[in-house]
Amino acid sequence: MAQTALITGATSGFGAACARRFVREGWQVIIVGRRTERLEQLRDELGEAVTAAISLDVRDRQSVTAALSRLDNVDLLLNNAGLALGLEPAWEVDLDDWETMVDTNIKGVMYCTRAILPKMVASNRGHIITIGSTAGNWPYPGGNVYGGTKAFVQQFSRNLRADLLGTRVRVTNIEPGMAESEFSNVRFKGDAERAKTVYAGTDPLRPEDIAEVVFFAATLPPHVNINTLELMSINQAWGHLAVHRESHPVPSSGSSASADDDSRAG
Repeated sequence: MAQTALITGATSGFGAACARRFVREGWQVIIVGRRTERLEQLRDELGEAVTAAISLDVRDRQSVTAALSRLDNVDLLLNNAGLALGLEPAWEVDLDDWETMVDTNIKGVMYCTRAILPKMVASNRGHIITIGSTAGNWPYPGGNVYGGTKAFVQQFSRNLRADLLGTRVRVTNIEPGMAESEFSNVRFKGDAERAKTVYAGTDPLRPEDIAEVVFFAATLPPHVNINTLELMSINQAWGHLAVHRESHPVPSSGSSASADDDSRAG
């Protein structure tokens, strides 16, 4: 009997790539997204392997509960729906952007998980995989609330695992770094030229790379639980600690700082 993956944010990027990857291996998929036209296009592409295409905004608690809690035999919930908005410093940011990130990246994950989890526990099987981010581990200028939401996702996944100890339900948090998809277009609200600069001169992760990692975690033997998996492009790493220099001269002696300390963390 084919296994079934429920994938949120399936209309582009990581979600669409994951749907294709699982279908290629004989899984059935339930695809969820806000853009109905794209959902139907993906359904047409994947054919009978799509058992349902649900047009849904994960921020809408009542709609999520009504649509997802009635589903049976979901083997994998992939909490993929999420976004970043803007790179402004905290004192300049649009509060609506902060709220949208909280509502999508935190509340959406909560609503979808709560709708699906009871039946997984009752059947004593299943897997919840959530797409986190390196931003939940490492700060960067302008990451403010986005990084905070992904830190929540990380800790929520850990606490779910603690709650589920003694069951056969697995929980995994996948944490990609810089990855080229529609992510930056959304972050910069359709400014494609600005989005391109994020990846200029690099060989970033791509949706297919994330799909491969998700599929790997999902298809390990059932006694193996990947708690957290962080991945980056070879072009990305951790920066030096940021040090701000005042305009007055730094004392020439008695200081332990080195010239390298002027580098900012990225």
